[in-house]
Amino acid sequence: MADVSHTRGDMASHPDVSEMRDRYDRVLGDRDVTLLDGPVFLLGLYCAASPWILHYTTSQPALVTHNLIMGIAIGLLALGFTRAPERMYGLSWALCAMGVWMIIAPWIVGDSPDAGVVVNNIIIGALAVVLGLMCAGTAVRSTTRS
Repeated sequence: MADVSHTRGDMASHPDVSEMRDRYDRVLGDRDVTLLDGPVFLLGLYCAASPWILHYTTSQPALVTHNLIMGIAIGLLALGFTRAPERMYGLSWALCAMGVWMIIAPWIVGDSPDAGVVVNNIIIGALAVVLGLMCAGTAVRSTTRS
């Protein structure tokens, strides 16, 4: 009978190891592997859908449009982080600015917003600021290593 047991060996002796490393570096684009792109996209998706989830479409029509546009913008930023991270992570600070705007927007854009609308936008804004800072930290780390 043939010996089909798997033995662990060192990959350094593999004939294609240098090509595999080069391909791995190309795929990653010389950036840290982060799990931030997905949460940023989900935050944008929730921001866009939040007026219908919390049912304030009739009481705050200006905030409905505002949150829809901001959610789409955050989602597009997340897709940019995924698609072209070497160019887009410099825009991480824009995500922080969008988060700050989301926090103050109920009083500027809205018309006497109730507590649910305010808390919703504060949570979305705070998460955007935190995720933006984490993305900016990743960008700074990857540029200092290059």
